[in-house]
Formats: sequence, C-alpha cells, structure tokens
Amino acid sequence: MSALPQKGATVAATVARPRLHGWRHPAILAAAALSVASGFAQFGVFTALGDVATAFGEGTGGGVAAELGLSATTLGLGLGLIRLAALGGLPLSALADRRGRKSVLLGCSAIGLGLTGLAALSPGYWVFIALFALGRPLLSATNAVAGVIAAEETRATDRAAAIALITAAYGLGAGLPAALRAAVPVLTGQPLAFRSLFALSALPLLCLPLAARFLEEPDRFTRLRATARSSRLGLGAVHRELRARLGLLCLLAFAATFVTGPVNGYVFAYAENVLGVSPTITFFIVLAAAPLGLLGLLAGRWTADAWGRRTTCVAMHVVVGLAGIAAYTGGLPLAIGGYLAGLVAGSAYAPAIGALSAEIFPTEERATAAGWLTAAGALGAVAGLAAFGVAADAFASFAPAAVLVSLPVALTAPAYLWLPETRGLELEESAPDAR
Repeated sequence: MSALPQKGATVAATVARPRLHGWRHPAILAAAALSVASGFAQFGVFTALGDVATAFGEGTGGGVAAELGLSATTLGLGLGLIRLAALGGLPLSALADRRGRKSVLLGCSAIGLGLTGLAALSPGYWVFIALFALGRPLLSATNAVAGVIAAEETRATDRAAAIALITAAYGLGAGLPAALRAAVPVLTGQPLAFRSLFALSALPLLCLPLAARFLEEPDRFTRLRATARSSRLGLGAVHRELRARLGLLCLLAFAATFVTGPVNGYVFAYAENVLGVSPTITFFIVLAAAPLGLLGLLAGRWTADAWGRRTTCVAMHVVVGLAGIAAYTGGLPLAIGGYLAGLVAGSAYAPAIGALSAEIFPTEERATAAGWLTAAGALGAVAGLAAFGVAADAFASFAPAAVLVSLPVALTAPAYLWLPETRGLELEESAPDAR
C-alpha cells in the first residue's frame, strides 16, 4: 500500500487551509438530525414486524403463520430483501464525491423518508416490502454522507467526537420506533398502529428545509471542486493505489457485522426460549443497553484520540468476538454480560473506524469509500445471520453457531495494524488530494 505523508507534512501542498469547526457546529448538528431520521425510517419495520405480519396475513394454516399471520419464510424473505437493498447505497454515496455532500444528503433524505411514509399506505405485504427496499439505500447513503460531512467539517481533535455524535444520532433514531410503541399505549390507552408509526416519517421530511439552512458544503470539498472540474473515476471507483486499502477495510467491516448481526438478532430469542428469561428481564436489559451504548461511544471517542484509531479498532474487534462467544456458551449471567459487553465494544469501535476510514482516503474518494464500507457491513450482517441460523440448526445448539460467527472478527483484528495510524493528523496530512 502506498505510504501516507507523515504528521507535520505541509498542508499547503494540496490546498489552502480550509475553515474547520468544532463537533457542535450547526452543520454537524443538522447532519446528526438527518441521521436520527435515517435510523428511525430504517428500523421501524423491524420493530413493528409483528403488527405488519398480522395486518397483511390471514392467520390461516398452522405453525408460525397461524400465530403471526405470515409464514417465517415470507417474513424472512422480506427482511432479507430490505437488508440487501442497502447495497444500493454505494452508488448514491459515491455520487456525493461528484455532486456534493449537501445536495446528496438532502436528496437521499427527502426521497427515503417519502418512501417510508408511503409504506404506511401499502395495500399488501410485498408492496410494503418494496417501498422499504427502495428507501433503504437512500437512507443508508444518508447516514454514510452525514459521517463524511462530520469528518470534513472538523479539525483532527474534534473528528472522533463528531463521528460519535452521528453514530449516537443514528442509534437514537433506530431506537425511537420501539420507544414510541411502548410509550404511546401508556399515554393514550391505544396501541400505536404500524401505519401511524411509518406516517411519522412525514415530520422529519417537513423539517428538511430547516436542516438545509444549517447544512453547508464542507470547505474541503468546495475547494477541491474549484480546482478540479469533476472526478475522472467511475462511480464507485477509487484510485488503483488505494484499492487494497479499501478492500482490507471492507473485509474488516464485513467481519464486524458478521458477528454483531446474528449476536444482536438472536440473543433475546435465545434468552427467553432457551434460558427461560422472562420478558420483564428482557425489558430491563434493553433499558440498560441505551446508556451503556452511549458510554461505549464516549469511551471510543477518548481511546481513538488517546490510544489511536488502529489500537482502538483492534481492541474492540477482539472484545466483540469474545463477547459473542460468551453470550451463547454459558448461563444467564454470561448471556447478559456477553451481549452488553459486545454492545459497549461495538459502540466504542464506531468513532475509531469512522475517523480512520475518513482519514485514509482523499476528499475526491471519501464518500465513495464510506459507501463501500456501508455495503460491506450490510453483506456481513446478512451472511452472519444466515450462517448462524444454518449452524444452529445443524448442531442443534447455539454455542457452535456463536463460535462460527464470532471467531472471524477476533482473528481478523490484527489486520488493522496494516493501515496507517492517523491520530492527530488533519485530512490534508493523512490523505492529501491530488493537485
């Protein structure tokens, strides 16, 4: 891999020093608000899946279909299509390297939220799935480009904090559907119907003009565009000397979600159906997850700046892998402890990998790289869920399945050391733009 300039390289060798901000700048807060909307619109379908199945199913036949309204195969195919649709976020993210961060962020947010709102009017299950599948790549690109804006608007000392803010905003949005479905019945005495839940996507859609007032095109991008008419690269492509670096990062992103997808997806079914945990205890575990996830983000922000990006990524990869194994190979204390430890480590990993991935690609290719990492993460989650399910059925046990999906993430962790350490470097130093 090509070496990067060392710390202290002349920033002026590429472009004049851009205007940079702290992590609480209005433009970054506006990008974070759009990440909240993106998380809300993407994860509502998983939260309200039972209501969706009941509404669109007929409840005939036997087994799962009689209980839920739709068969497990039908539900699984629908959710699989939605997850795989996130791959379409790659070309949309790459478009931000050509058209600009702000316009792509606003455009993807508007169309993605609009499609989610339309899903509330779906006449049938597959129309519902199609609308969510069409919106998923736009919303995935929204979050990827928001992270790029956070990286490019900030100085080195604030970058990990800004990316942690985007990650926290996305997580908040993803958790809002569950919170609303729990709170509305308490406040109104009536359950929150899934159509009403998805119709709430109209609220952030209406607020887009306000967000647009605070968003700004990062100075790093506008200065690059002023000196180069357009990228000569194909959509989704990076320069030859950076392809090995991008491939390694995609492999590591795949490994990370290969374990977090199934471990987080099956843990509550395992706890309740195998270990006999009551739904009340499950509820308290979910409550504990939110502050612990925030604690992980804060810890990750600190370690990324104090220990370095690579060291944090290596450490958290190992912890996530070991926690995944622990969650399914012991009793209740190990299951709860493994799940929560993996959650904290995964949260701490986010600021470090977000900063590192932004700092080793030049402005011309930064959003494209973010799109590739999003796609790799989506593929890893789908592959991990499939592998975990097949292994659990084959061995008639969750423990071998947990080892199968968790070991790769721990074994691949040292590969981060093949990447350059970028802590303390401005983007013009760690990944200078070509003249």
